[in-house]
Amino acid sequence: MKHVAKSIRAFIGAKNYESSRNFYNDLGFVETVLSKDMSVFHVSDSLSFYLQDAYVKDWIDNSMIFLEVDDLDRHLAEIHDLKLPEKYPGVRVSKIVDDVWGREFFVHDPSGVLWHFGEFK
Repeated sequence: MKHVAKSIRAFIGAKNYESSRNFYNDLGFVETVLSKDMSVFHVSDSLSFYLQDAYVKDWIDNSMIFLEVDDLDRHLAEIHDLKLPEKYPGVRVSKIVDDVWGREFFVHDPSGVLWHFGEFK
């Protein structure tokens, strides 16, 4: 059987749902509210994720999402311009790390979800 996939979406939780919603809106995602405790955030038509008003420490502490971008240096500069660590407690933005497969930097969201922003060789 062949499946025709149209998108894939992760579910992530939030320690403080309103703070996380604001963070992702500031980061440039487009929010569609689905209910009082869940939204879907889009970066394009087929790239999105669900944010839930749910927090389980072990789940959040082990959640990671990789987002491939077209220009890692530009993307990092734009994120630095947003001053997210000053606005949201717990948010951290790393420097770019080079690896055998490409380059990446990391962003911890307000709940602790680890985002990998990367560019393949």
